[in-house]
Amino acid sequence: MGLRDFARTLRPGNDQQLATDLRTQARVQRSRSATRAAREGQAWEDKDRAQDRRGRWYRPAR
Repeated sequence: MGLRDFARTLRPGNDQQLATDLRTQARVQRSRSATRAAREGQAWEDKDRAQDRRGRWYRPAR
């Protein structure tokens, strides 16, 4: 929550607009989290498949 949002909570005004904004912000954050989790999960799957192709205990040269 940014400073502008915090200031808006202190002022009397259109609480419905504030609620709508916060709901939208929460929805966007949830979808970002889901996208990030999916991306990380896909990276893990790709890495796991590569390990299976080479043999589970393959250790890359340093």
